[in-house]
Amino acid sequence: MNPTTMSAKVAEYLTFRRDLGYQLRIEGLLLRQFARHADDTGHRGPLTTELALQWARLPSGADRLYQARRLEIVRCFARYLAATEPGTEIPGRGLLGPAHRRTSPRIFTKDEVAGLMIAAGRLGSPKGLRPHTYRTLIGLLAACGLRISEALHLENRDTDLVRGMLTIRETKFRKTRLVPLHPTAIEPLRAYVVERNRIVTNSQCERFFVNDRGLGLPYSTVRTVFRKLCNALTMKATGRRPRLHDLRHTFACRRVEQWYDTGVDVAHAIAALSVYLGHAKVTDTYWYLTATPDLMARAATRFEAFVQPTEKEVRP
Repeated sequence: MNPTTMSAKVAEYLTFRRDLGYQLRIEGLLLRQFARHADDTGHRGPLTTELALQWARLPSGADRLYQARRLEIVRCFARYLAATEPGTEIPGRGLLGPAHRRTSPRIFTKDEVAGLMIAAGRLGSPKGLRPHTYRTLIGLLAACGLRISEALHLENRDTDLVRGMLTIRETKFRKTRLVPLHPTAIEPLRAYVVERNRIVTNSQCERFFVNDRGLGLPYSTVRTVFRKLCNALTMKATGRRPRLHDLRHTFACRRVEQWYDTGVDVAHAIAALSVYLGHAKVTDTYWYLTATPDLMARAATRFEAFVQPTEKEVRP
């Protein structure tokens, strides 16, 4: 590959970043598209702001947030090139507006989670496994706050239902962690194993959650089924349709709410929650704790108790 092409530069950059532990799945795909665009248009030499903007604005009718995100990805690449390639231009921050927009997650109520599991248990199925699979999967996400990718990639060897422990392997940050299960979550998982093994007797797949054919569940299929379950329950609109990832948000918020109610020092406990969720930094966990009315009310009560002077302090 010609080292002067943008494709060669992108390949070198992705190898460097991935050797540091970054997966760069979406970023890598977009950067390769950027490189092909640059090479196909005959661009040679250092990366320029004009080239980055030209590609980031494609397609012309795309959402502005999407275009800004594309530019930010190229901007990170340009910062890498600038260290060794004189003349490289690093696009200014925010040229196409903000590249990130935090959307408010749906924090499910206990009744909504129960309703989702009941609806999942009524799903049609050629052999009868599908309702067991989706009911157990939703229950596990709600009980443990796993990423959906982590749950779908669980293998039988990763589920120790005697000790009540899950092993989450090589996840988002290439880390492996242990996730203890609450006693109430263990028995449903055992029951699922019994039904799965009874219905699917010749599966060669090692995935814990499988479909009626004994194959692992594709994320796109699970997302579609989840949306249908939510629509069937006619959940009150909140400006955006509920996502599977919202079960993870719900778990984190409900956990902190319980800590506030029982007087736990949240500032210290949040570190344990961060490890449990598999976050690289504790600040990532704070990001999950969206300002729900219940959570804010508890925080306000704790703060008032902290600043309110005691009777002894106000006594003349």
